[in-house]
Amino acid sequence: MITRMSELFLRTLRDDPADAEVPSHKLLIRAGYVRPVGPGLYSWLPLGLRVLRKIERVIREEMAAIGGQEILLPALLPRAPYETSNRWSEYGDNLFRLKDRRGNDYLLGPTHEEIFALTVKGEYSSYKDFPLRLYQIQTKYRDEARPRAGILRGREFVMKDSYSFDVDDAGLKDAYHAHREAYQKIFARLGVRYVIVSAVSGAMGGSASEEFLAESEVGEDTFVRCVESGYAANVEAVITRPPAATPIDGLPDAVVHETGNTPTIATLVEWANGAGLPEFEGRDVTAADTLKNVLMKVRVPGGEWELLAVGVPGDREVDDKRLGAALEPAEYALLDDADFAANPFLQKGYIGPKGLLANGVRYLVDPRIVDGTAWITGADEKGKHVVGLVAGRDFTPDGTIEAAEVRDGDPSPDGMGPLVSARGIEIGHIFQLGRKYTDAFSADVLGENGKPVRLTMGSYGVGVSRMVAVIAEQQHDDIGLRWPSEVSPFDAHVVIANKDEDARTGATGLARDLDRLGLEILLDDRKSSPGVKFKDAELLGVPWIVVVGRGWGDGVVELRNRFTGENREIPVDSAATDIAAALAAG
Repeated sequence: MITRMSELFLRTLRDDPADAEVPSHKLLIRAGYVRPVGPGLYSWLPLGLRVLRKIERVIREEMAAIGGQEILLPALLPRAPYETSNRWSEYGDNLFRLKDRRGNDYLLGPTHEEIFALTVKGEYSSYKDFPLRLYQIQTKYRDEARPRAGILRGREFVMKDSYSFDVDDAGLKDAYHAHREAYQKIFARLGVRYVIVSAVSGAMGGSASEEFLAESEVGEDTFVRCVESGYAANVEAVITRPPAATPIDGLPDAVVHETGNTPTIATLVEWANGAGLPEFEGRDVTAADTLKNVLMKVRVPGGEWELLAVGVPGDREVDDKRLGAALEPAEYALLDDADFAANPFLQKGYIGPKGLLANGVRYLVDPRIVDGTAWITGADEKGKHVVGLVAGRDFTPDGTIEAAEVRDGDPSPDGMGPLVSARGIEIGHIFQLGRKYTDAFSADVLGENGKPVRLTMGSYGVGVSRMVAVIAEQQHDDIGLRWPSEVSPFDAHVVIANKDEDARTGATGLARDLDRLGLEILLDDRKSSPGVKFKDAELLGVPWIVVVGRGWGDGVVELRNRFTGENREIPVDSAATDIAAALAAG
């Protein structure tokens, strides 16, 4: 098929859009692949849609290879199924909710576990119908608070979500690993550099959960890995390796000190190093010797706000993502001045475990705060701190929480070496859901013994539209996009760089010859200058550029490789077959 640029719905831009933050956002708009409509909303123009459809084709082929059957469910969904699974509330503000003219509640689907479970329940009733693997490629909606980075994080996006249904856990594990392998093949074909990391299940529920993260400096997800062992995890899923508990017997009693104006960890450490504390004779006090207590209020969906305190070593900050994952589906907010005024036992800057526990505040601590560890922390009075407060003797928390930041150099949970961090973009997520949704809808079938069997589910997502931006992020250079052949909008870009009519006629004939060989051709037949055409060709990113220019009269055309920058001359007489062979060889 030949597409002429003189007829193509396309306008390229020379300047970056003012609100674009990352390379993919800038380039996809400048190259005319997408256009913004509103915050987090984009139109797909012809070139962008061609790339999107080619990614979908790769996904469909690999899903078919593992027995996936494609269906399509509506994006507009009734409230009732999501009420049954509790996700009408659990999704919180991320859910687009609306009413019809009769006042009935609906939502725009962020994901479809409920509807798939009901669909299968309505169609199948025997163990003989399983295993079953269904999927769809469909538009999803999430009311992102801060849509950013173009199609990397939008409110409307295309996703492939698939669901496995089995009658036992062994079948679920088989489906999980089949999807895991299929995803590796998909991302390999798309030329994406990625890492598989352990993840948390969040509002999806279930047990085993892994994310596929495309390595990228602009990624919103932080993950860590241990080079020595190969361990990798999203920061939300990192389990802290706690120190061993130490004996309590013989430890000195805790002592309350007047510490003056010391409401911060820095001022507290400064005071401690000037106080001549016998407990620290011979070494400096550091922030790691202090216990910082962070106050917040939490509530489960539909519930009331309750106080919660989180204790972490003073040299650590609370990581919002880790805290949110640990508390999900509850929402949380740090206390404001009004909250402190309503709870006068909370002395800001001087809060300690004893006052929290004495006033019934739930108190969760970092796993490093083990029995026998001694801390400098608040004494619940302004200007006072306690030194040598021992966990397990002077206070017993209500439990532990994984909320403190994970840092480079922290020990890997497997004990095999230190952790190092990197940034990534989530491109896939697989879950062993188990029976969360089939329990909610009593999705049973008759087993081999004639008794009811509760189905077990897996859920597996790929960000299809996001993948367009991910490839653009990983493959671009300083002058434009560079599409891998598997997803490029065209196989070759033929540029007429000579106003000579013979060259124009020859270029048109060469495009026809390439078309007959089964290649998709973009022909730049515009009246623009060669410089404009070359800049556009580099910006658009088709991997092979064929230049029909001054060499035409000498019997040659030029073939440029957009990835390597290699140029070679091809004889006109064999140009079509030689170019096709070069493209096939990669």
